[in-house]
Amino acid sequence: MKRTKFRRIAGSGLVLAAVGALLTGGALEASAAASGTVKTAGDPLNVRRAPTASATAVKTVANGATVTIDCQITGSSVTGTYGTGTLWDYVPALGGYISDTYVFTNSDTRIAPDCGAGSGSGQCSDACAGEAQYRSSDSHFLVYDTNSDGYSAVVAYWLKGGAGPFYVWNSTGEGTKVDKAVTVPHGTWVFYKVCVANYTTAKPDLKSCSDGITDYAA
Repeated sequence: MKRTKFRRIAGSGLVLAAVGALLTGGALEASAAASGTVKTAGDPLNVRRAPTASATAVKTVANGATVTIDCQITGSSVTGTYGTGTLWDYVPALGGYISDTYVFTNSDTRIAPDCGAGSGSGQCSDACAGEAQYRSSDSHFLVYDTNSDGYSAVVAYWLKGGAGPFYVWNSTGEGTKVDKAVTVPHGTWVFYKVCVANYTTAKPDLKSCSDGITDYAA
């Protein structure tokens, strides 16, 4: 049983406006976690690092397993047991996202809030090498380079009031991860995009950036 479409923050061209609106509007509405049941044709379902079908599979979850959904977010389109859709469910116990088209619940509407604090992660567009997560508990960016595409993975991020962009680079090559602490004031928002670019100490020419993602420094 499927849920209705919901809002998502766009990341292109309106970065400062998006940040300002979120900062003045306060935290996203909280809601109790919801549960669902994974329904496939029998095979395990991939759990993805980001809400896209091309993102790295961090593990699998068995058909018939009950999962606790912390929040939901719009990602790439997937055709699953319950049709075609772009809604993805963040499952903290699994460390990633599963397509909502493979999840059964007893509701025809959304069952969890928009993803926000502690669940931000993304992948650059066009299935390129950059993936990243923001760890809100201690304000770290984890930046992954997943394949050899000739570019470095990079996170561009902005702080309260629109300060930025600042960058976290992974220029160490395919299959590597960079874990870097960043200064985000406690209790404020960070807005970021996952991209690829040629490494530089100057302003980079960002390519294939993801939509903007907003998270919260716990």
